[in-house]
Amino acid sequence: MKIAVASRSFSRNATLRAELSARYPHVTFSVSPTVLDGAELVALLRGHDCAIVGLERINDAILDQVPELRLISKYGVGLDGVDLDALARRGIKLGWSGGVNRRSVSELTLSFAIALLHRVPETGATLRASTWQPLVGRQLTGKTVGIIGCGFVGQDVVKLLAPFECRILANDIRDYPDFYRAHHVTPVPLDQLLGESDVVSLHVPLDRSTTGMLGAARLARMRKGACLINAARGGLVDEDALLDALQSGHLAGAACDVFAIEPDANPTLMAHPAFLGTPHIGGSTQEAQLAMGRAAIEGLETARIPGNGWPC
Repeated sequence: MKIAVASRSFSRNATLRAELSARYPHVTFSVSPTVLDGAELVALLRGHDCAIVGLERINDAILDQVPELRLISKYGVGLDGVDLDALARRGIKLGWSGGVNRRSVSELTLSFAIALLHRVPETGATLRASTWQPLVGRQLTGKTVGIIGCGFVGQDVVKLLAPFECRILANDIRDYPDFYRAHHVTPVPLDQLLGESDVVSLHVPLDRSTTGMLGAARLARMRKGACLINAARGGLVDEDALLDALQSGHLAGAACDVFAIEPDANPTLMAHPAFLGTPHIGGSTQEAQLAMGRAAIEGLETARIPGNGWPC
């Protein structure tokens, strides 16, 4: 097997490099400081039959130029950058493991919720401007938290919320009755979740059904003074509508780890004092990087051709 590693994070991790190289002697690692695309990505992949990719976009335009590629293993859990139909048409296998970074993302989500309710972004901004303004915030304890998408990460967020005695609402296209009963979660329609939650947190993939799912109309349905968190995927939230909701005071705060255009985060949104933004660091812990990298290595052996509901 000749393996090309496109992922920057994997390529820069000495432990993962050593573990992969110990199992496979023919490995080429990317040295690019940015996410590879177009001709640069093709140049790295050419001559290899396997690839480990992270944020790189794999589509027909790329695959047409590297017909020798027979397997792709995913570093990370998001599949919105990989055209699964294009892989299936060519019989290219995909290695993927869901939820391997769940604890890292759920911890960040919890920190966002506490920071927004305690008005950390606003008070931090005023203090940096040499203004001592101890604004009054709210505790997370006892609040209603709405989880949109109760899969791997959503369920882990629910577990982390246990000490805070929150009322937890969930909305998902799938049903998790055993989990809901065990953790006192109430499944509700999306509009009810938006209208009753003090904190709404997104944990769904980005696809045709979820792109722009929280636009102006749905943001307006959120409880006045609520906070919104998106540590899932950019493109789920209409960022202009979110800015309007913050500027009008309808929402008390918002936090995003992901943006519609990366790495160019929305500058106007970033400048709002009640907004907390981070540069897609949900999986950027030492523990999560090792877990994602090792899952990608295992994916080289366990990969399957997408189809028949896999991956789902």
